[in-house]
Amino acid sequence: QVQLVESGGGLVQAGGSLRLSCAASGRSTSGYAMGWFRQAPEKEREFVARINWSGSGTTYADSVKGRFTISRDNAKNTVYLQMNSLKPADTAIYYCAVQVRGYGSTSSGDYDYWGQGTQVTVSS
Repeated sequence: QVQLVESGGGLVQAGGSLRLSCAASGRSTSGYAMGWFRQAPEKEREFVARINWSGSGTTYADSVKGRFTISRDNAKNTVYLQMNSLKPADTAIYYCAVQVRGYGSTSSGDYDYWGQGTQVTVSS
């Protein structure tokens, strides 16, 4: 079992930055791909970014490419999402997830463990 706890969310003005963290416990996640997803009110959960086990491979949704950066520190069992140039459209609950088998999918159904989420609100 893997437990994931996200932190770092909050209220920020448009153009600002936030850094989300996702700390894993219960089992090392260093061998697994991890991803960030988000869900806005009345919308489906959507892919944001993923990273492979070593950190050498990343993928981003087109909507965040060039503004968000996913990274990981396997020694700390933690994955990060640096979010710059935030827009009101980025307002959502952000979730991190672990994919036990695979290299990091963009589909939420391929992930095995999820955190409880952290709220990000961007004001205009």
